[in-house]
Amino acid sequence: MLQIGQIAPDFTAETTQGKIHFHEWIEGSWAVLFSHPKDFTPVCTTELGSVARLKGEFDKRGVKVIGLSIDPVADHLRWEKDIEETQGAAVNFPMIGDTDLSIAKAWGMLPAATPGSSAGRTPADNQTVRTVFVIAPDKTIKLQLAYPMTTGRNFDEILRVIDSLQLTAKFKVATPADWKAGGDVIITGAVSDEEAKTRFPQGWRTPKPYMRIVKLPDAPKQN
Repeated sequence: MLQIGQIAPDFTAETTQGKIHFHEWIEGSWAVLFSHPKDFTPVCTTELGSVARLKGEFDKRGVKVIGLSIDPVADHLRWEKDIEETQGAAVNFPMIGDTDLSIAKAWGMLPAATPGSSAGRTPADNQTVRTVFVIAPDKTIKLQLAYPMTTGRNFDEILRVIDSLQLTAKFKVATPADWKAGGDVIITGAVSDEEAKTRFPQGWRTPKPYMRIVKLPDAPKQN
């Protein structure tokens, strides 16, 4: 299993937008890789349409999006027509073909010993290939979420997490439960009170000695 903080495995693959070398593709950007067990599956169809509609929101945050499904790229291209027809949005990001299962195995979504190729495999065979990864510009994994096949993913939540990751990387803060962009944040334990006075001259609230809550006036609020 991959761990948060680990370098995301590199790979070369064919996609619906041409061949990519993953580490080169994400160079200097945040990235989201989200995977699917099979083409022409109903829940995944809705998810791909949702991400297509939200592409502008990912772009605003400097985040590249890429999908993966264990089927050939030619099937992805046929599936994209169904997605546009049923979801009202054309897929506007690349989709990786992983017919030899190598990427799914390297990223811990299928056991390394899984035999064969995508041919003849059912969605149930690939049910663990339903993971969202958020990767930072330094190519480390910052988030991974695995979903069952029967539960569609909430990409507004993925955007919320990205807002938190980008904010906390910049300001040495953490975000509380149910935080949304523009809300109060928590000064991390790695920042001493003396350093905090310099970083946060506006001051902070201390409901408990281990809780220092502050508002960041220069942190932009996302819609």
